[in-house]
Amino acid sequence: MIITKTPFRLSFVGGGSDLEAFYSQHPGAVLSTSINQYMYISSHKYFEENQVRVKYSQTETVNSLSELKHPILRVVLEKFHLNGIEVSSIADIPGGTGMGSSSSFTVGLLQNLYAYTGKKISKQELAEEACNIEINVLKEPIGKQDQYAAAFGGLNVIRFETDGSTKVEPLDISSALIEELESHLLMFYLGNQRKASDILTEQQKNTSSADKTKILLDMVSLVNDLQKSLEDGHINDMGKILHENWILKQQLASGITNPDIDECYSTALKNGALGGKLLGAGGGGFMLFYCEKQHQQKLMKSLIKLRKFDFSFETGGSSIIYSE
Repeated sequence: MIITKTPFRLSFVGGGSDLEAFYSQHPGAVLSTSINQYMYISSHKYFEENQVRVKYSQTETVNSLSELKHPILRVVLEKFHLNGIEVSSIADIPGGTGMGSSSSFTVGLLQNLYAYTGKKISKQELAEEACNIEINVLKEPIGKQDQYAAAFGGLNVIRFETDGSTKVEPLDISSALIEELESHLLMFYLGNQRKASDILTEQQKNTSSADKTKILLDMVSLVNDLQKSLEDGHINDMGKILHENWILKQQLASGITNPDIDECYSTALKNGALGGKLLGAGGGGFMLFYCEKQHQQKLMKSLIKLRKFDFSFETGGSSIIYSE
């Protein structure tokens, strides 16, 4: 049996610049961190040697891999030509909530099956292969940040070059400052799990327009601003930069926000938050706020109807936690 553990991520600024429609013309960048919420994938030999069983939100038992309904499982298992195997997944957070769960699944599954077949793969290769499967094979209208955040882990700037290459730059800040930054971030669950593809498809189409390109260029600039502020120890700048990024992001496509999300954000700003953003493509999921400690009780009280969700940063990325 092999068990892998792959983190989810929080994307702070720059989201959208990891779409090929943008970074093929202009360098993109995001600043994100992986967190201590995980996707677990297990694999072991299945009793029926000529069948495959997979367990996720559903259970499928098939005689041929082509019969699998789950697209990622089907494509990845076909890549390894595996039969007589059972693969199961368990997640700390449901899908469609803006933390890159689909890519964490792909990265974790790939790492698991490489280990199952006795092969090693680097974090860079793992992220690149996950991107290829989701974007090129399955034609999902998504970017590349989630796969790299899941594979590498940590607090990073991830840069997307016009030649298609991707570079991960860990932030040069102390563990004490990271803990201080964590203590200023509060996250709340809004509900409304959604599929991001519709919003991202529209965003892809909009990216070629001059005004949307200008917005994304400004968001990439904010990545550099936030990196400098954090590395200089000015963590309160994150509140203002998150706010600027959120204002820009809402202009990229319809459906990113709605009246309930707007009301939540407005209430938070009135009760101590310096800034924040909706995680993921938009429409629902989790809302993240930067708030100084002396105002956090007031902020939590103002959003008492929402579920506060605790988390911390993690640095390991996808890993094998059990191998027999």
